[in-house]
Amino acid sequence: MAKKVIKKSWAEPFKIKVVEPIKMTTREHRERAIKTAGYNTFLLESEDVYIDLLTDSGTNAMSDRQWAGMMVGDEAYAGSRNFYHLWNNVKKYYGMPYFVPTHQGRAAEHMISQILIKEGDYIPGNMYFTTTRLHQELAGATFVDVIVDEAHNPTNEKPFKGNIDLKKLKALINKVGAKKIPYVSMAGPVNMAGGQPFSMKNLKDVYKLCQSHKIKLWFDATRAVENAYFIKMRERGYAKKTIAAILKEMCSYFEGIWVSAKKDLMVNIGGILATKNKKFFEKARNMVVVYEGLHTYGGLAGRDMEAMAIGLDEMVEFDNIRARIGQVEYFGAELDKYGVPYVRPVGGHAIFLDAKKILSHLPQDQFPAQTLAAELYLDSGVRGMERGVVSAGRDQKTGEHRFPKLELVRLTFPRRVYTQAHIDVAVESIVAVYQNRKNITGLKMIYEPEYLRFFQGRFEKL
Repeated sequence: MAKKVIKKSWAEPFKIKVVEPIKMTTREHRERAIKTAGYNTFLLESEDVYIDLLTDSGTNAMSDRQWAGMMVGDEAYAGSRNFYHLWNNVKKYYGMPYFVPTHQGRAAEHMISQILIKEGDYIPGNMYFTTTRLHQELAGATFVDVIVDEAHNPTNEKPFKGNIDLKKLKALINKVGAKKIPYVSMAGPVNMAGGQPFSMKNLKDVYKLCQSHKIKLWFDATRAVENAYFIKMRERGYAKKTIAAILKEMCSYFEGIWVSAKKDLMVNIGGILATKNKKFFEKARNMVVVYEGLHTYGGLAGRDMEAMAIGLDEMVEFDNIRARIGQVEYFGAELDKYGVPYVRPVGGHAIFLDAKKILSHLPQDQFPAQTLAAELYLDSGVRGMERGVVSAGRDQKTGEHRFPKLELVRLTFPRRVYTQAHIDVAVESIVAVYQNRKNITGLKMIYEPEYLRFFQGRFEKL
């Protein structure tokens, strides 16, 4: 009689060497804290947060190799050896010969927008990202969403909901003309769609279309390793390829990339602007001196660049990325047991709760996602963030709220920080709030900054 094969569970590919204590709080304490913060989780003091799932940007745990690398930082003003180590790894993993360091991703977004965009241009992309769109608009462009329709449906199970809809892109080209489109902005996975990836086939098709119209193609490669993982796991012909090989193939179709190193590279600060275009590189290298610092440090210390260089080596290790996305998949599977609505399929870096469905009794102008994020913090001290009407901002022409189809609360996992037990606590809290959803009232906005209001806007209970 054949023996029954027992499937073994996977575990994190690391062990804990240093711990950071976190504060446990009472509901009364949290009620005071969230009210003081204007019901905006961004304005909470971090010491009042129990499990912090606000973002994976700069909140990751660095490895012993990265911490060791920090000790050999060359803090020379010009020509730091850490810069050259980082540049070599940018060429190795992204395949881009020209590189400019920046203090974080939005600095690279700013330079790209200022160099490539003219007043009246259009920038098509696979759904907007907050800072990216703002930089494009400030440079005089109009962002146009050309993502597939399935991306706006949280229950659709299509494996590559980050794909660009070629018909939408062609229609825009025919309407405004290729000369009014300096580049197509492509991200992967798509943050605002729930961390949804694009396929390699779709990327190739978009590349061919752009080539035929002499339109440049640029890549927000901030979480590109996650996109490479999904291609490996979901797309035919890639199962046996390494993450590094898939990443390099992806990047080969772009003229340039920008990266917030605070995600894939698992560091606390840093950004990358890299390109194949020498003329663009010369402009960016000159501009970085004005806004960031000399072109061999770009607003970073030598030790930061060394941690980034080592992070590039570590980010493509399969066990690392499998464990990172495995945590999110486990989170989703646990929520499924209780019927909690979230964006499907599970994305790369976060679970996105469907606030529009959970708080279906609240109209969108009462900010359901902002409300749900605040209620979750009140229940347990778990901090997530709003990704809905507040993040979407106001229409430039009418001044009215933009009402996106997706009204979400993002619960983002920092890399190598939390354990399965932390996930279980978060699940229990979400379920408790979900079961009490009919008793939850909405919010009204009482303070709104001019730009990126989700960071600093303030609310009060209706």
